[in-house]
Amino acid sequence: MKKEFETLVYSVEDGVALIRLNRPDRMNAIGGSMKDDLESAFFDLARNDSSVRCVVITGSGDRAFCAGADIKERAGGVTKGTRFYIRQQATHDLFRRIEEFEHPVIAALNGVAAGGGLEIALVCDIRLAASNARLGLPEVKLGVLPAAGGTQRLPRLIGEGKAKELMFTGELITAQEALTIGLVNRVVEPAELMTSAMNMARHIAAQPPLAVRFIKRAVNTGTQVGLDSGMQFERFAAAMIIDSEDRQEGMRAFVEKRAPRFKGE
Repeated sequence: MKKEFETLVYSVEDGVALIRLNRPDRMNAIGGSMKDDLESAFFDLARNDSSVRCVVITGSGDRAFCAGADIKERAGGVTKGTRFYIRQQATHDLFRRIEEFEHPVIAALNGVAAGGGLEIALVCDIRLAASNARLGLPEVKLGVLPAAGGTQRLPRLIGEGKAKELMFTGELITAQEALTIGLVNRVVEPAELMTSAMNMARHIAAQPPLAVRFIKRAVNTGTQVGLDSGMQFERFAAAMIIDSEDRQEGMRAFVEKRAPRFKGE
């Protein structure tokens, strides 16, 4: 399944939707129709395709996953604070919807992931990085701050101290350091990145969709509420799938020592 976009390339294979940011001449910077294209790819295509059970997002070329906002597009403009405050809600809403997307989303960081590019990666469930990738939130160097969720998601992922260091200095870190502080899940050689990401995505896509969906929702909910409320949602999630066909199929396959055939029912 394919559709033509101005700023990305979308395709589906083996239950995995691949979204490739496609502005390599601008290091895949966020500009043009990219936000609208991302919304359409996730919520018009992937969400409505029953074959999709996992999403991988990466960048075109070998220089960047996404270098953040397209500064060349924005440099000459002046935006009033009140107008920015209102308009930025749309970006927050889009990133939040991607974060809560029904299926797991894997970011394959094939190069620089900076500013808004890292903020896209932060709303993904899993991040894999090429060994030559560099990551950070350098907005402070332009006299602004990470405003697409970076000030909120990064501290929750790696802790306040390290997050503040990265945002105060605006420096980019190596993929290996990102792995050490828990910013990425794995680091692989550049030539192996997409194979690793797609293999992981296919493995996830082969799992029972309802269980995966509720695991994601339970974890996301639990990180935003207290332990007791999180445990209550966990019980609810477990109850929702305890009598599912997939659960029964999983049990039968285990007993019969065969590969299960999950349908998401």
